[in-house]
Amino acid sequence: MRRIVLAMAMAGAMSIALSACGAKVDENGFTIDPDFEKRLQQQLLDAKPGDTVAIPAGKYRLSRSLSLTGNGVTVKGAGMEKTVLSFAGATSGAEGLLVTGDDFTLQDLALEDTKGDALKVNGVKNTVIRRVRAEWTGGPKTSNGAYGLYPVQVTNVLIEDTVVKGASDAGIYVGQSRNIVVRNNRAEGNVAGIEIENSSDADVYGNATTGNTGGILVFNMPNLPVPGARTRVFRNKVKANNHANFGAAGSAVSSVPPGAGVIVNSNDAVEIFDNDIADNQTANVIVSSYYSTGFDTAKGVAAAYDPYPQDVFVTGNRFTGGGNAPPARYRPLTALNDGRLPDVIWDGFTDPKRADPGICVRNGAAKLLNVDGPGKYAKARIDTARDCAPTQRLKPVVLPAAMTKDGAKA
Repeated sequence: MRRIVLAMAMAGAMSIALSACGAKVDENGFTIDPDFEKRLQQQLLDAKPGDTVAIPAGKYRLSRSLSLTGNGVTVKGAGMEKTVLSFAGATSGAEGLLVTGDDFTLQDLALEDTKGDALKVNGVKNTVIRRVRAEWTGGPKTSNGAYGLYPVQVTNVLIEDTVVKGASDAGIYVGQSRNIVVRNNRAEGNVAGIEIENSSDADVYGNATTGNTGGILVFNMPNLPVPGARTRVFRNKVKANNHANFGAAGSAVSSVPPGAGVIVNSNDAVEIFDNDIADNQTANVIVSSYYSTGFDTAKGVAAAYDPYPQDVFVTGNRFTGGGNAPPARYRPLTALNDGRLPDVIWDGFTDPKRADPGICVRNGAAKLLNVDGPGKYAKARIDTARDCAPTQRLKPVVLPAAMTKDGAKA
């Protein structure tokens, strides 16, 4: 593997730029290196398959977005707290880094205070995002960028050991993609911590989501090129996602109620199991259709769009607290369950063409509240008929072996 290094030449290694070692820093901790941004963008432009662009430790100001179009490139820093790219003063571009190359890896650095998405990877295959921090350092604000880590229309995605804070839409968002693993990440203070949207074959596990408006979302939105299905959400810690919703008005996530643990909206074949889900004030798990979202339908909905959630299985989770402070429209329903909403709520909309929606909750003492959305809550009830299980469980997602090999020593 050829290595392009923003560092002093070492024995046997190719060097293109001067070292940041011993570089001076200003009063705000930024590395003083006037040529850094120009060199970095040029190296991204020049990178060939197999190259590694290595960025040394330091906190660097950037004035514009970075982009990478080449295939087979790794971009790596010295650690997410050691190599920091700050876009707080950027005057050109929206994303921090925009990637349109296959076989891409980003690891061991931080992207801070971008005007738009911190990292966007678009229309490629084989993307690895590892030990990356994407953060808006001023805390949750509507003016923050929408997405932290944002692969869209990607085949084969691995996102692991990252930290994302402050996104005004979703911290980790995988959209219109397939074959996805999102594991061992931390999402705090975003509107949506982790969102899988219009994507198929996803495993979301080992993550910690807390302090978001909603913890983990599995959505299917209308009028997008592909629907999604087959997502497993397991072994996550989804706790106290009760932050006020600061999403932009009219955005899909602006309808997410504060206090939502895991939400499945208009998506099929979703398994939620072996998670620790606690203290989400609206409900620990919400299963809903398009008709409960309040999304704008002024442009109409494509005839092929399926608005109903189907084949959703909730089992083996450890629920604690939650449901104690839902939005006003749901508060009267707490009378059905000793003053709080049950751990799982479902809006009750079903496809008239299908007799059984396959909404199944087999989770010990956890109850399912069917709010009777079609009847405007008139017949809301604890639904014991949903004690069921699928005849066949979803299979684990398998990624190409080269993607799951940690590139720390590459």
